[in-house]
Amino acid sequence: FNNADLNVIAMYQENEAGTYEEIGVMPTSGYVINQEESYCNVNGEKDENAILYTNSSAEHVIGNLQKGSKCYLYFDVNLCGSACQAILASKTIQERSIFSLELTANTNGTIYQAPDGEGTSYYFAGANTENWLSFAGFYWRIIRINGDGTVRIIYNGTSTSATGSGTQIGTIQFSIDRNVYKNNAYVGYMYTLNQVHGLGTSSGVKDTVDDWYERNIAISSGYTSNISTTTGFCGDRSPSTNETISNGSGGTGTTVTYYGTHVRRSSDGMPTYDCANDSDLYTIEGSGVGNEALPYPVGLITADEVWYAGGYRSNNDSYYLYTNQEYWTMSPSGFYYGYANVFSVNSNGGFSNDSVSSVIGVRPVINLKADVILTGTGTSTDPFLVN
Repeated sequence: FNNADLNVIAMYQENEAGTYEEIGVMPTSGYVINQEESYCNVNGEKDENAILYTNSSAEHVIGNLQKGSKCYLYFDVNLCGSACQAILASKTIQERSIFSLELTANTNGTIYQAPDGEGTSYYFAGANTENWLSFAGFYWRIIRINGDGTVRIIYNGTSTSATGSGTQIGTIQFSIDRNVYKNNAYVGYMYTLNQVHGLGTSSGVKDTVDDWYERNIAISSGYTSNISTTTGFCGDRSPSTNETISNGSGGTGTTVTYYGTHVRRSSDGMPTYDCANDSDLYTIEGSGVGNEALPYPVGLITADEVWYAGGYRSNNDSYYLYTNQEYWTMSPSGFYYGYANVFSVNSNGGFSNDSVSSVIGVRPVINLKADVILTGTGTSTDPFLVN
């Protein structure tokens, strides 16, 4: 475009407050055209044929204009980095509104979007075979692109043909001691007795994940330089003494309590990527003054992420998180029947509420930086590679 073109183009850019302010120069990077807000008029009427979007190479595409067109372009902040662009290439982006059923359909060519605390998450769901990734000598499945552009991946073994126990690093009880389960505190990935959101002590499963990371990932700066240390892992401990309505009560001692994901599912609600309490968002930097930080940027999948991916109440052996093995999430279910319970994915692909004394599988989860360069197409024969 030259200066004359700007006489027929009005441009607005998203600011820190989330509103738009008029600009005189089209942004060249870090922004994408908001296709819903942007439009062109011809002779006072909206031009339905105008093409306005930002492509996967971050180029603004404006086409099919007519003589006399007047266009209004709205630019949103783009948190989707190079990794995000590679994953979204050739994908149809859709939204889902029904989460009360398992998702078993072949969803190749599709990725879904939902809001999270940082922006928009793009997530894989159903029987998708295009989310394979190779990194650090292991194979992973991409769970989602986080709202900050980082890429969340879950361990899937040493080959794309790994099945069953080969898709996990081992088995362990969630709590430190198999006899320690008769207290609300032990639903925490980290916990402190008599505190709902305490972070003073590591769970047994956390120690196992940290040890695996130290031995397999932390040994190489070539690996760690690609991993985000700012993106956290949420173990939602929002307490409620009501199973279907969150009331903020309970969460300590032996009080019967139901936690965030449990309440959402019991009330036929919707999953969420937001973390209700900062102390439940485990990060390298720590979760508040005086709280212990994670030693390594590794965690577990959340029950809400499983729910988004296609798991629900019944069995599902047709979505990408099914492994024919039971493995832990980091999401508390509740304290009832005298036990602290945490959600797991059972061997049939559905949800289970397991006592923290149960011995089941562990699949580490890490977040790749937004600016990593990915090659490949994401299939099992051509997985994404981190370059």
